Amino acid sequence: MSQPLDARAVKALAREIGFDAARIARADAPWAAGRRLSDFVEAGRHGEMGWMEDTLARRSHPTAMWPDAKSAVVVGLNYGPDRDPLEILDRRDEAAISVYAQNRDYHDLIKKRLKRLARAFHQKTGEAVKVFVDTAPLMEKPLAQTSGLGWQGKHTNLVSREWGSWLFLGVMLTAAELEPDPPETDHCGSCRKCLDVCPTDAFPAPYQLDARRCISYLTIELKGPIPAQFRAPMGNRIYGCDDCLAVCPWNKFAAATQETAFHPREALTGPKLAELAELDDTAFRALFTASPVKRIGRDRFLRNVMIALGNSADPALVSAVLPRLDDDSALVRGAAVWALSKLDPARFEAERARRAERERDAEVRAEWEG
Repeated sequence: MSQPLDARAVKALAREIGFDAARIARADAPWAAGRRLSDFVEAGRHGEMGWMEDTLARRSHPTAMWPDAKSAVVVGLNYGPDRDPLEILDRRDEAAISVYAQNRDYHDLIKKRLKRLARAFHQKTGEAVKVFVDTAPLMEKPLAQTSGLGWQGKHTNLVSREWGSWLFLGVMLTAAELEPDPPETDHCGSCRKCLDVCPTDAFPAPYQLDARRCISYLTIELKGPIPAQFRAPMGNRIYGCDDCLAVCPWNKFAAATQETAFHPREALTGPKLAELAELDDTAFRALFTASPVKRIGRDRFLRNVMIALGNSADPALVSAVLPRLDDDSALVRGAAVWALSKLDPARFEAERARRAERERDAEVRAEWEG
């Protein structure tokens, strides 16, 4: 027989299951987030992420996706690093991989725990539930702010007074009426460190993001060549970017994660670019088993590695670029051509002249003509 389960008990259960934070928001309360998302898409700032446009109506509000939703249990899992994520940017022969992607894919872990929470909640109350991680058409960050878990900073990411920048989010929606927590207020003040640190000026204004300029978007979501204007600012970032998260002053309250699944794998903390450049598809899949990096595929990954090699300013790394000039992937070849032009301009010109005489394929010739 179902029994009532109050908000305090639900949050205690979430922490018992392994979440670091849990708050409750009204899922059916009005909010401005849907209008902001619509403006973002209408301005084209979502770039190639067509799924955002396709699911815009369902994303606009939790009840647009599930009309019966009354409450949202928003959970957070700390993935705080044990070192400064920006230190690696000075080691130009190594690859900078975003903190969240240096071990296992967080989606699997969070969804598994959310399902445990939902199952226990349903068994206790008999109420309908649905669980979401960020692959679903639900805006977790506005819900997290409404629940009091944190606030969306000027970089549009969630900031927590307790955990800083480093919280993975998940949501359990339910038709049950649960007492909500008070929403969190904005504590950014006059600070604009996250805006000023961005290498590609991806923030047109505070609280606005143009994804098309964001290194996370460029290295992960963009399927084609990296636009020329963003290649040098990418530096050695080959998967994601932590700059705007890492400089937030609220990280003084952050703590290194205790979740072993999020402890960085040694092989992914500063791997040598020259070694990554040698990966074929089989080796790429083996290295990134169970990692979020795996989803972009070997060719996009090698595209990013080539850009990073070109930014290394180390002529000795030309030897890592040369084999990729004849890669099976046009995407990789094009990035390798650019890398060679930066590392050894004389060799680039000689190679371009030699290939101009030999090549008859228009696509290949275009790669060398920039």
